[in-house]
Amino acid sequence: MRRFGTRGPVNPEQHYVVARTEELTEFIKRVKEGRYIVIFAPRQTGKTTFFYAAMDILATEEPNYLTIHLDFEAYRNLTPLDFYSNLTEDIREEIENIYHKRGEVPPEALRDFLENTTLTDNVSMLRGFRTLARVLEIQQVVILIDEFDGIPPAIVNDFLYTLRRIYISRTSPRCPHSLGIVGVKSIVQLNYDRSVSPFNIQDDFALPNFTLAQVQELFGQYTDEVGQAFEPEVLESIHKQTGGQPFLVNRFAQILTEEMDIPKTEALTMTHFALAHGQLSEERNTNLSHLTTNIRRNRRFENFLMRIVLYEEGVPFTLRNELINELATYGVLTRGTDRMCKIANPIYLHCILQAFKPLVNGLENDYFPEDADGFQYLTDTGHILMERLLDNFRDFIARVGFRILQVPDTPQEFIGQHLLFAYLDQFVTSINGTMYMEVPTGRGRMDIIILHNQRKYVIETKIWRSDRYYAEGKQQLAAYLSTEGVTEGYYVVFDHREAPEPRTETEGINGMTIRSYVIPVVQERPSHSVE
Repeated sequence: MRRFGTRGPVNPEQHYVVARTEELTEFIKRVKEGRYIVIFAPRQTGKTTFFYAAMDILATEEPNYLTIHLDFEAYRNLTPLDFYSNLTEDIREEIENIYHKRGEVPPEALRDFLENTTLTDNVSMLRGFRTLARVLEIQQVVILIDEFDGIPPAIVNDFLYTLRRIYISRTSPRCPHSLGIVGVKSIVQLNYDRSVSPFNIQDDFALPNFTLAQVQELFGQYTDEVGQAFEPEVLESIHKQTGGQPFLVNRFAQILTEEMDIPKTEALTMTHFALAHGQLSEERNTNLSHLTTNIRRNRRFENFLMRIVLYEEGVPFTLRNELINELATYGVLTRGTDRMCKIANPIYLHCILQAFKPLVNGLENDYFPEDADGFQYLTDTGHILMERLLDNFRDFIARVGFRILQVPDTPQEFIGQHLLFAYLDQFVTSINGTMYMEVPTGRGRMDIIILHNQRKYVIETKIWRSDRYYAEGKQQLAAYLSTEGVTEGYYVVFDHREAPEPRTETEGINGMTIRSYVIPVVQERPSHSVE
């Protein structure tokens, strides 16, 4: 039986694989046209798997194409001479393997070329490729270079200039006829001397995350083989929470189908989804570990990321901005349909909040009155009394007053959201529920979803901008509730003005019940207070 794969490239013999038929068709078309193609995307997005699939298609359907796969990951610290020496050996081995798989013996001229050619620099590489083209006669060489950003910095410019010279050459046949470069960093980021790009002939190729249809296709392969079905809402929720990020989609699937010991005769439901989401969000897998490591590289990232999430105005997405460029390279940020920055997916947002949340904020003992416990916020049937829970949060903020300004390592403008997240997280954990983030369309919104006892609770948070935005937020929440299949929602707005206007109100909007809070955030410590 096949499995869902998260450890390196996947293949159809061992794993369930998204076909990516349209993307592969377009890629092969560009190869045949002789383009020099670049694919730069964050790690674990399926780039290498995609390359292998393209190579298999060329090998099967286009016998006149000789596809050479190279990997520069281990080359980073090599001297130029060692780099070209290893490049020679890799090309030789690849060509020999291709003929071996075909059950053929390389022609004598090709064998002589492979035995007697050693690349020493970019000029010898240029001449070597010209000779290879003559030796192969009618065969077209396609080179696919994986982990290209492992190329030694000292040679990147000369290497790219040489490929550009080959591309614009009038020599026929051109060798390589087509080129594919895949990596994390872009050509611009690799151009270490900051000069004009030596590779201005590149053909950018986007390899998007999985669509909902592709997620359904992937899980459908499992259902066809095993017989275990998924409720439609489960697949929709997995796609929404992961944004279609390939590693996260497959990791979700591994947890649900391999690690939760759910009988194969039992359909997978939103209850199972909630448990799997909780495990995925909290575990130390390679994808999320890389995420948290990367966002801690620069102390400016916290303010920047929280501003993207919480402010109505948004931040225009441009790779010319250093912060945006770096976060996009890590896969944290992406370009929204409105051309503004957006967090790549809600699971990443959840991890971002966890990463920046102080381990201890000093106010944990003040969350609830001394004589209260979590069960006071549950009905006799085990459902959350959300209104009572949020009323207490409002009262908690009033009780602690200026002490919220003493929470360590937390920007004051986001302290309300941090405390609400920590407060709800502690409560939900105590009742064995699940809490996760949503990032709906529209800037300035961060929705918190709580799943407990087969019921969903939606809490939207914002920062106060104006009466108009406050009213519009209620309409947005009502519309969102209808898409989530619930009729009650909670709207928490933090007011940072010098003269805030606290409000608590319940209204019926478009058939939905909205409980709204405007919670003042203390601006400064009173001058008469004593240490």
